[in-house]
Amino acid sequence: MPRPLRVAIVGAGPAGIYAADALLKSEAAAEPGVSIDLFERMPAPFGLIRYGVAPDHPRIKGIVTALHQVLDKPQVRLFGNVNYGTDLHLDDLRSFYDAVVFSTGAMFDRELRIPGVELDGSLGAADFASWYDGHPDVPRTWDLSAEKVAVLGVGNVALDIARILAKTADELLPTEIPANVYEGLKANKALEVHVFGRRGPAQAKFSPMELRELDHSPNIEVIVNPEDIDYDEGSIAERRKNKQTDMVAKTLENWAIRDVGDRPHKLFLHFFESPVEILGEDGKVVGLRTERTELDGTGNVKGTGQTTDWDVQAVYRAVGYLSDELPKLPWDTVTGTVPDEGGRVIEEGGAHLASTYVTGWIRRGPVGLIGHTKGDANETVANLLDDHANGRLLTPASPEEDAVVSFLEGKGVTYTTWEGWYKLDAAEKALGEPQGRERVKIVEREDMLRASGVDLG
Repeated sequence: MPRPLRVAIVGAGPAGIYAADALLKSEAAAEPGVSIDLFERMPAPFGLIRYGVAPDHPRIKGIVTALHQVLDKPQVRLFGNVNYGTDLHLDDLRSFYDAVVFSTGAMFDRELRIPGVELDGSLGAADFASWYDGHPDVPRTWDLSAEKVAVLGVGNVALDIARILAKTADELLPTEIPANVYEGLKANKALEVHVFGRRGPAQAKFSPMELRELDHSPNIEVIVNPEDIDYDEGSIAERRKNKQTDMVAKTLENWAIRDVGDRPHKLFLHFFESPVEILGEDGKVVGLRTERTELDGTGNVKGTGQTTDWDVQAVYRAVGYLSDELPKLPWDTVTGTVPDEGGRVIEEGGAHLASTYVTGWIRRGPVGLIGHTKGDANETVANLLDDHANGRLLTPASPEEDAVVSFLEGKGVTYTTWEGWYKLDAAEKALGEPQGRERVKIVEREDMLRASGVDLG
């Protein structure tokens, strides 16, 4: 009797879980069946949704409900707190599985090459998000002493950073933020937050709903300079063909023509300002220098030579995420991705690295919304199944389901399970209940392990 197709997925965020879902919905799931193990370096699943999405976005976190349904399936197992590259390697995975899919996402800040980026007060958006999302591997405190703050970038991450900086701690208290984050935000001195984009309103990468949400806070006055509302032929063409671009532009236009109100925290959205230097004194940020740009007719911009120095004491770089290089896999240092064709990992020379696949941001870079990851996963899984059907997958030496369990336990790896997530989930909800909150996130790794039912001795 043929055994089930055994697949390992490294990374239990949306990308990895969508890949598992695609496998479960495939013909192979019916005959001969599939058996899927997800390996996640954090003690809890859900990746970027748990540790990258701002806590005041319950709508996006609602995606967890759909992901839950996949992990609830009997053909799927979760091994949390297991780190690829130290706890197990590619050769180990090949000995237990017919195929390996990497979906490790992106957790680091992309480099910004301007003078002053090394100054104290020059900060990464990914690092800040990890702090306010209670990531166990980052410091528990964050310096929020700056009264005037710059955020570089015009994507949704920049909006998240700006919004968290401009809101009050009490506005965020009903969310799942842990106690250390609430205490840190209570000490936040920011009264002015300035968001800078190199191009114009039609080139901003905001989602319309995320942008409009900025204006919902009773404490945030969103301000747009009317001089920053400008379009060329390329911009107008983009607005005509892209409904979201047009909605973003209309929102910004409406904000630019209204009177400035009296809400206490000011959030400025600046366009046509390209950062050229972070200014410092005694090793600390004291300002930001930008060069005014102008449209060139195509929707791109060129510099004008006119510079402005902005009085800020902190600069947050929200210019993109970067994935971590994975041991034993080819790597494109420019894009920060694993080279692939249709999700098949491609070695130098163009050959497919047998039985090895990628999906999500590790494949295409940190672009697009969470939902875009579904299409990625479907393509990758379709090619994996095609390789399976045509005999192109390697044959594992030990495909039995208990073989990998024996391996991890033999190495003394402390891992969590899907059943353990239910325990952790219940513990976090119990922490929130006395305060009338849905949950309070548990931060320390050992506390997460204990709450997950792991015996740490």
